[in-house]
Amino acid sequence: MFSKRVFISFIALLAFCTSAQARPKIGLVLSGGGAKGAAHIGVLKILEQNNIPVDYIAGTSIGAYVGGMYALGYSANEIEQLMLHSDWNKGYSDSIPRQSLSYRDKQQRDQFNVPISIGLNEGQVETPSGLLQGQNMSMLFRDSTNLVHEFSSFDQLAIPFRAVATDLASSNAVVLDSGSMIFAMQASATVPGALEPAKWQDKLLIDGGIANNMPVDVVKAMGADIIIAVDIGSSLAPKNALTSTIAVLNQLSTILTNASTDKQKALLSNQDFLIRPVVGQMSTTDFSILPEALKLGESAATILLPKLKALSISDENFAKYALAKSDKRKQWFDPIKQPVTQIVLNNHSTTNDSVIYERLQLKKGQVISQKQLSSAIERVYSLNEFERVNAEFTDTDAGRILTITTKAKSWGPNYFQLGLNWEDDFNLGSSTSVSLAYTLTDITDNGGEWRNELKLGYEKLLATEFYQPLDLKQKFYAKLRYQFDKTNQTIFENNDAILGLERSTNLARLGVGYNLTQNTEIEIGFRGLKGTISNNALSDQDVDTKGYGGYINLGYDNLNSISFPTDGDRFTLQVRFGRDDVTQGNEDFSSHFTLHYLADWKGALSFGNHGFVGKLSLETQDTDLNELVPEPAELGGFLNLSGYHKNSLIGNHKIFGAFIYQYDLSKDVFGLDNFPLYLGASIEAGNVWLNKDSVDLDDLIYSGSLYLGIDTELGPAALALGFTDDNEHAIYLFVGKNF
Repeated sequence: MFSKRVFISFIALLAFCTSAQARPKIGLVLSGGGAKGAAHIGVLKILEQNNIPVDYIAGTSIGAYVGGMYALGYSANEIEQLMLHSDWNKGYSDSIPRQSLSYRDKQQRDQFNVPISIGLNEGQVETPSGLLQGQNMSMLFRDSTNLVHEFSSFDQLAIPFRAVATDLASSNAVVLDSGSMIFAMQASATVPGALEPAKWQDKLLIDGGIANNMPVDVVKAMGADIIIAVDIGSSLAPKNALTSTIAVLNQLSTILTNASTDKQKALLSNQDFLIRPVVGQMSTTDFSILPEALKLGESAATILLPKLKALSISDENFAKYALAKSDKRKQWFDPIKQPVTQIVLNNHSTTNDSVIYERLQLKKGQVISQKQLSSAIERVYSLNEFERVNAEFTDTDAGRILTITTKAKSWGPNYFQLGLNWEDDFNLGSSTSVSLAYTLTDITDNGGEWRNELKLGYEKLLATEFYQPLDLKQKFYAKLRYQFDKTNQTIFENNDAILGLERSTNLARLGVGYNLTQNTEIEIGFRGLKGTISNNALSDQDVDTKGYGGYINLGYDNLNSISFPTDGDRFTLQVRFGRDDVTQGNEDFSSHFTLHYLADWKGALSFGNHGFVGKLSLETQDTDLNELVPEPAELGGFLNLSGYHKNSLIGNHKIFGAFIYQYDLSKDVFGLDNFPLYLGASIEAGNVWLNKDSVDLDDLIYSGSLYLGIDTELGPAALALGFTDDNEHAIYLFVGKNF
């Protein structure tokens, strides 16, 4: 028999449950709209300020992001801080920063500057299914959601949640209700054509806005009695604005999303609420509008506040509601502080596991922070061999399990690279070069590559190279390379062209090397050279050159940009030794042993918009000859003794140094973030000498330049004026040419 006290407690509990059930369940629906999504935060802030609880959430695209964050237990203010202080533009690029690439990949990107993703697989040309693969976008979502584990159901969240995507094959809506929050958010926001479709079960998922941009039906199915729907869709453009292909495509997209939204609006009843912030004409991709969109969301919710207040609950009950959310949030945020007991690698590529583990630099027993995991993923992705690198946690009684998943590039395993550069000095004419490389990867167990290069235009080159890592971690390697190049070389006197030569060279190298660090490479080997120099107007007999010997190369490179760096250093030291012979017909001009030294340094640092760059180049030959060796030192050109023509000074010994100042105009003047625009000036000094005894610092030529340059996805572009203390001057125009 129950005691009186127990009976009274039971009645009180029953009364509380009855009163709790009496409150109608409120469902929040957040539509898609890209950068306008900050308006959702404004609505949430008004709901919180007026004690209006949310019991269910469903969102599409950016609505899935904001809704997912709120469902995890974040407050509106916390979401505001995260969203408004994230670099969303970074999410629309999958380019690996130059500093993060390996030494070898840096040199290849500098030469092949056109960003293309084209491969060849079993005779078929392959391209990605989207312009972007979404790597950096997933990193943004991961930074927002923190290191929470995968969920068996999104009903486990502080607020039950659903994300809506579209099945690309059927155009039907797909409701995501479990698994990774990062995946759900990103799948719902995968813009077709721009981002690669997300693979889920047997479906390809794209942006949910096509099938259901404002999922009222989803929240109703979850059990909501009253709906608060927030529509931030775009307005249709007027007829006079539909004057381009992009405008027409945007209009078609708006028609599709608005049609799905209209169907959902029809499901709203008189007791439901539709909030429509005045953001229809705003851009979906310009994330500078986030603060303004947030305020418009607040304004729209405030207008409906007199009616919305009918949903308000008491301070005491709202405090209990907030506490319940906080308790649930702790259930998956507290395990983040626990050490990882197991690291599982789910490697869907031919890259050796040991290479990936070494890049991760994570260990069992370690408490992994969000920053550490992001850095680890970026290090693996910077191997430049993957389409995506993802990480997910599973929390067990024994501890956290971290699973790293790598996906090979779908357009491989053989890849094309393209390079393009054009330059003009408004005097000797313009020169253009087009470069193409085709690389066959994984032709051996250790990741051997066979690379073939072709360059046409002002400079012509045909090369083939076999690169073989010698160990599983790919630290040691062997490299065999042959190249044939042909160049029209101009001989100058006092910066005036006096003679044109045609130089052709066959060069073969066999070397072994060691990747000391990601940025450092050491290589030693043998080389052989055979070439001709001809000018039919002067002589019907070519000058023949040949040489053989060894070389030692040391390279270090962590510059963030090859031409307009703001951080890092690049240093190369090369020593060549061997015998060089020069003949014409039956006459021997010279035959001698040469020791050749070359050292180059370029470094940069910046403070705010101010950048400072230093350059130093030294080259010498251990020979007393009074004639040029087959591979002489060259000087002249923009930021290489500006004011002189390109390579107009040649000799056996060279000294050059420069100090460069550049100011980034892009943000302050033009509002650009992705393409820095520099206004720069340089002070330079240098010269070349034929023999060592003639080297004299009193003979240094002093020069300077003024330039306007921009770093683009196609490499650098610059317009410059160069001048010297001996009254030489030149104008330079470059596109895609490294300085």
